[in-house]
Amino acid sequence: MSAEKDSIKQQAAISTTVHDGFERTILGHPRGLFILFLTEMWERFSYYGMRGLLVVYLTQHFLFSDERSSTLYGAYTALVYVMTVVGGSLADRYLGPRKAVTFGAILLTLGHFGMTFEGSGSKQLLNYQSDQYQITLDGRGGDARQQIVSDTGISAVSFSETHMLVAQPQVVGLPASIPRDQFTMSVETEEFYLNILYLSLALLIAGVGFLKANISTIVGSLYGFGDTRRDSGFTIFYMGINIGAFLASICCGYLGIVHGWKYGFGLAGIGMLIGLVIFLSCQDWLDGKAEPPSTEKLKEKVLGVITVEWACYLVGFGIIALSMLLVRNEDMVGGILGPLGLFMLIGMVGYALLNLVDDERSRMLAAIYFILAQIPFWALFEQAGSSLNLFTARLVDREILGLSVPGPVFQSLNAGFIFLFAPLIAWLWIWLAKRDLNPPTAVKFALGVAMAGIGFLALVAGMRGSGEIGLTPVVFIFLVYWIHTMGELMISPVGLSVVTKLAPTRIVGMTMGAWFLYSGLSNYLAGVIARTTGAETIGGQMTNVAEAKTGYIEVYTQVGYIAISIAIGMLIISPLITKMTRGAD
Repeated sequence: MSAEKDSIKQQAAISTTVHDGFERTILGHPRGLFILFLTEMWERFSYYGMRGLLVVYLTQHFLFSDERSSTLYGAYTALVYVMTVVGGSLADRYLGPRKAVTFGAILLTLGHFGMTFEGSGSKQLLNYQSDQYQITLDGRGGDARQQIVSDTGISAVSFSETHMLVAQPQVVGLPASIPRDQFTMSVETEEFYLNILYLSLALLIAGVGFLKANISTIVGSLYGFGDTRRDSGFTIFYMGINIGAFLASICCGYLGIVHGWKYGFGLAGIGMLIGLVIFLSCQDWLDGKAEPPSTEKLKEKVLGVITVEWACYLVGFGIIALSMLLVRNEDMVGGILGPLGLFMLIGMVGYALLNLVDDERSRMLAAIYFILAQIPFWALFEQAGSSLNLFTARLVDREILGLSVPGPVFQSLNAGFIFLFAPLIAWLWIWLAKRDLNPPTAVKFALGVAMAGIGFLALVAGMRGSGEIGLTPVVFIFLVYWIHTMGELMISPVGLSVVTKLAPTRIVGMTMGAWFLYSGLSNYLAGVIARTTGAETIGGQMTNVAEAKTGYIEVYTQVGYIAISIAIGMLIISPLITKMTRGAD
């Protein structure tokens, strides 16, 4: 019997069948799902591979301060979300999802390969008396140590609050100890390669903007109204996302830190190129479900010579130009997203009060609540790529089984925990629902926000327990990622679903745009929080362990308690929010 089951599984895995007499399927799902699964898996591989290295790269290769690196990271991730609104709208009205995904994948491939053009990096220069020296690192990541270079040799160097200490002063011709007020520091940057960095980030922002929302739209289009396979199909697709994220954090993180930045970024680019090739070579598997609304409309001329289709692509190039301007001036992003978020909120509330009545109005107001309620969670959860990434690299004992694991590799924990616990959580909701004990979405959101705060308080306990300058045990990194992943499972899978249920059909698109806009705002706030943890760095590495650790403890304690306080407030009003859903939840 076991052999027969194995044979059935093998046949199901490799065969293509006809579903309901018309549709060719694999494992009972439209075969196009598996092309989208692989495309999204490789796109997420490229995104998370680059994401895991970005902040460490900025601090050590271009010698940005922790504060600037965190703000730039927050601006980049915020714009990635916001631009999906533009890419999704153009696809809905003109391009169709297939063309939009193809254009986005091409931009992403170019952006990732652009990241491999790194140059020799910025130089940290120390000026002492009438001489100039360079301070470099002897490697990459948290294990790299500062060293000072002169015409006569190289020696290890360290910093205290008041002095710079030279391990072998006779080698480089300096005193063993130099007071800080007797030398100055400066950074010499290769502007050409810095501009390539900004252009590459802009390409990635525009690429995700055209690809991310639209590939999910294609998945939905594969299933007809009332098709019971839809939820299962999205679950399979969601697993592709996490497989890509899990593999990228390990492979790209290891290559980038151990062998060189360009190898980590290059592998991310290769992943995206594989995804693009798969998508282009198997488009007939989509059975025409992702085509433009009107091919005739795309051929129409605008401004006399340009077709509508090329006008859409020109908008994409405009996004690249705008994004490059914004990542060059990362502080501008908050000044744009803040008023935009306020304008969107006023618009949604105004629409609900002036254009809707009774149940529709109540449900729309509940949807607005959930759109806003995601902000505190993502603002803390997204520390994973910025402040928590730097903390792991610098202040955690990362030795496992005798090996020092690069800091970015630990970002794979989130996806790994999703593999393990998402099925259990899904089963738990079903088990509770059968007993009329399944908590409403408003309660789940409150629990998710609380867990974001609890995760950081658990990490703070680990920091305090390791002393003033001791390395935090790595088990606390596993713990914070596990707690945050449990919180994510309370919010992410149900958030988009409940918003689409609550918003009136005629404005679902606007409401989903608002969800992504506030997701972007959350990511920018994550960068603002991360910059408050910034430690002094020289040569790309922090100079004072005790001071840096104190800063992390202070910030993570504050945000932990604030998150729990917000969660308590959310829990108190959850009965009212649940009532406002009028049974749609």
